[in-house]
Amino acid sequence: MYKHFFKRFIDFVVALCGLPFLAIIFIALAPLIYFEDRGPVFYNAPRRGKDGKIFKMYKFRSMKVNSPDIKNKDGSTYNGENDPRVTKIGRILRKTSLDETPQLLNILKGDMSIIGPRPVLARKPLSEINPDRVKCFEMRPGLTGYSQAYFRNSITSDEKLLNDLYYVKNVTFFMDIKIFFQTATSVLKRKNIFVTQDIKSAEEKAAL
Repeated sequence: MYKHFFKRFIDFVVALCGLPFLAIIFIALAPLIYFEDRGPVFYNAPRRGKDGKIFKMYKFRSMKVNSPDIKNKDGSTYNGENDPRVTKIGRILRKTSLDETPQLLNILKGDMSIIGPRPVLARKPLSEINPDRVKCFEMRPGLTGYSQAYFRNSITSDEKLLNDLYYVKNVTFFMDIKIFFQTATSVLKRKNIFVTQDIKSAEEKAAL
């Protein structure tokens, strides 16, 4: 009952209550993001959501316009502490996770949930995606999730997938409460923000 009804109801109420805070954050950050390199305030990335449907996930833009897309060997997005593609305000956004706050709009629309597997990029046809990842599409992707709360960027994509599968199979209201407060703790402590693997090679590519 929680997974199929109450979870969505709680998501909507929490996101609705968060809108005034998002408005304040937008008013404060939008001019800083725009005037640093005269680019768009938002980065709207295509992601796969529930049932594999593609949607646009909203984020405050933290990288310079037309920055190259760089991946680690495991396919995860490179996110180094000294990434030259990231703007000055973008570094602050990432360290505080404020770049993710526009996803409250995705939650209101029904694209996402407060807690769930993090959404993956919509790069491949659904038929070519790992069957285990497809199982995660049974639920709406989350603003945060099990891996983000406890490990953030300190584990590989495969490990994150295993955690997502565990969450989808075992989700409860109390698990979501634990993940919510653990996420707050991780954000406040700024733990495991940056990807530690392949840093040298990725930074060399980023500098090109």
